[in-house]
Amino acid sequence: MHALRDFFTTDYGLLSAVVIVFTLGMAVFFQRYISRHIREDAEAAARAQKQA
Repeated sequence: MHALRDFFTTDYGLLSAVVIVFTLGMAVFFQRYISRHIREDAEAAARAQKQA
């Protein structure tokens, strides 16, 4: 319980929480960004193959 109290009440604990949240946010952003571009490239390749 002491570790949890330190995590939310000390400056280094709060900074750690901010870094964890930021890192998880980056992971979500990159996953969505990469998935969207993979899907767009696959659709473009399919359209190009149909035209050829």
